[in-house]
Amino acid sequence: MSLPPLGEEECLHLMTIVAELADAGKRLDSFLAESMPDTSRARIQGWIRDGRVRVGVGPAKASAKLKGGEVISVSPAPAKLLRAEPENIPLDILHEDDDLVAINKPAGMVVHAGAGCSEGTLVNALLHHFGKLSSVGGNLRPGIVHRLDRFTSGVILAAKHDTAHRALARQFQSRKVRKTYRALVQGNPAAHAGHGRTVQVEGVRWLRLEMPIARHSRARVRMAARRQGRVAQTDFRVLRDTERFSLVELRIATGRTHQIRVHMSAIGHPVVGDRLYGAARAPAVKTPSERFYLHAREIRFHQPSSGEILTVTAPLGSDFTELARELGL
Repeated sequence: MSLPPLGEEECLHLMTIVAELADAGKRLDSFLAESMPDTSRARIQGWIRDGRVRVGVGPAKASAKLKGGEVISVSPAPAKLLRAEPENIPLDILHEDDDLVAINKPAGMVVHAGAGCSEGTLVNALLHHFGKLSSVGGNLRPGIVHRLDRFTSGVILAAKHDTAHRALARQFQSRKVRKTYRALVQGNPAAHAGHGRTVQVEGVRWLRLEMPIARHSRARVRMAARRQGRVAQTDFRVLRDTERFSLVELRIATGRTHQIRVHMSAIGHPVVGDRLYGAARAPAVKTPSERFYLHAREIRFHQPSSGEILTVTAPLGSDFTELARELGL
């Protein structure tokens, strides 16, 4: 079957995903569901039937088995029921220039609209404060180059126009963006160095975890460290510790869904408060009960127009620092 060329509107929202060697043997629809965790497998199968998914330049079948190395093009059908609208929501702006804005996102704020959530998102707030943002992400995700989980706080970038968006996206895809996090975790992961290997990065010693990540085999809301998953690398070091808890600094070279949460849980040291990944109930503090204590502390990247290296740092929130003090950290 030959497919018609993609129209202009579809090309605006075209996504390209590259299958890695570790993905060999997976069904195309299963692989795309792992790669696009906010989209159901049924919806992806519908896109495949409608000719919105291509492998290379040819047509795609949901049941096709990947060999690894395929370039997959996805043109998502536009969401009919959701559209981001401006809302007057306060923003903590860390940096702004003609190309982008960096925000210190609070824990509990969703980045963009999705099923069951169309108001109160970071996108709603950005549209109110800045009016027009890049259109590469479509109507639901204007300006959004990367994401943070709802209950992860910290620095996140948004692009003001398409040229900046594409330049930033290339940096993320080529792993030229340095992302540093802080987390409160259960136990002391440094005492279990056998889970990773020691590396020197810029004169600092880190423990490196290299565990592929895929969707959990039974619970679709979770990801898991699985041999057949996508490559994921997390470096961490313990800054302070007690017998029961540690303050950890982490850097990620890849950006898999829930990556830090999955890796720390896999070695037996889940992020404090992260009940989805096995943490005990967080100690009583004046914060939402569903909050987990992971913070995107710093992001380092090249400014799209000038090429200058920018480092943006987001201070820890009072809830994070208060709990750290309660835990003796």
